Amino acid sequence: MRICDLISKKKKGGALTFEEQHALIDGFVQGAVPDYQIAAFLMAVCFQGMTPEEPASFTQVLIESGDTLDLSALGCPTVDKHSTGGVGDKTTLIAAPLAAACGCTVAKMSGRGLGYTGGTIDKLESIQGFRTDLQNDLFFDLLRQNHLAITAQTGHLVPGDKKLYALRDVTATVDCLPLIASSVMSKKIAAGSSAIVLDVKYGSGAFMKTVKDAVALAQTMVDIGRRAGRKTTALITSMEEPLGYAVGNALEVSEAAATLKGQGPADLKTLSLALAAEMCALSENISRKEAQKRVQQALDSGEGLQKLEAMIRLQGGDPTNLETKLPTASLAQPVYAVEDGYLSRLDTEEIGRIAGLLGAGRAKKDDVPDPAAGLILSKKCGDAVKAGEVLATLYTNRPDKLQEAQKAYLAACTFSKEKPRLSPLIAAWVDEDGVHPADEPLA
Repeated sequence: MRICDLISKKKKGGALTFEEQHALIDGFVQGAVPDYQIAAFLMAVCFQGMTPEEPASFTQVLIESGDTLDLSALGCPTVDKHSTGGVGDKTTLIAAPLAAACGCTVAKMSGRGLGYTGGTIDKLESIQGFRTDLQNDLFFDLLRQNHLAITAQTGHLVPGDKKLYALRDVTATVDCLPLIASSVMSKKIAAGSSAIVLDVKYGSGAFMKTVKDAVALAQTMVDIGRRAGRKTTALITSMEEPLGYAVGNALEVSEAAATLKGQGPADLKTLSLALAAEMCALSENISRKEAQKRVQQALDSGEGLQKLEAMIRLQGGDPTNLETKLPTASLAQPVYAVEDGYLSRLDTEEIGRIAGLLGAGRAKKDDVPDPAAGLILSKKCGDAVKAGEVLATLYTNRPDKLQEAQKAYLAACTFSKEKPRLSPLIAAWVDEDGVHPADEPLA
């Protein structure tokens, strides 16, 4: 079949068959289909979308472009969790140990951060000695020992998506719903877990800016999971401000450890407990209400913290005095408020970029983040502020970037005379039966 005919078919709103999608992606991975033709196809999808059936078949095509992980040898249900990305999102470091403490087997393949969003692997690598490059035999062995292991994604897992994403990144086709859904779910399904919990973000620091768009993305991903035979649910959660107070790799690990000790910020604790309960409910086939009770007990008893410490030790790190043994920056600079009022809005995407400016992120895939860099918020949306009070503290080893970062942080803050109405942290949840309000009674 001619590739230009497939592009034309999609340009006119037609649906590509499974075989036609295979021809596109297989040819692209093998080098027979050039970048410019795939770029044209991607733009056609952005304008015309996909039919309800196409994302699932496109996801399967991406999965079949490389290796898959078969977790059946573990002899038990397994669960994975994925966030669509944000700023200060360290929930994996809390929810995964809590779920494992409840008896779930959490087999987690995670990625690195790019742009303004952080990555779980970068956070864990701020712990000296922690290994993220686990071979399959070791990964399985750790799962049997501790019911929890987190490893970096192998380069042989869904190479079609990896190549496709690099092209999307330079052709303004990243923010396309069916392409996002297929990209996320191809990696999750290929990683082998029998249940998948999705944290789909909305707001100023998310790809999806509105609840409506986040719900549409969640519904597509849940449907892809259903068609692939995986139990899949999604929470729709706010990224209108950073999650918790810490932004930056070592800073976030410290905040996650504090949360497992019962000392963390309320929003981070609430969302982590909700995600862990959803993981537990899906994996253990119990009600959400029962799952919430088990997860709360795991937090209160310290078993969740013990699971995190065991994972760190088994993967080569030192869990003793976790919060005090992490890298620290040479400079700490407060940002002071210049007016009175209520903090009504934070440009979360810009705060993520500020963390990158301080050294916490990467602009290119081969950049090496500074594990000590980042910032800690002192004020969050809805807080009353007086001129001269500290809004945040910047941490860096780049003295030449401090002044620019301070100005950028002030510009990211909006103040009002009236206390603002805040967006809900958890707006809804989505499963195979549809969309449910966050305050719906638990079954």
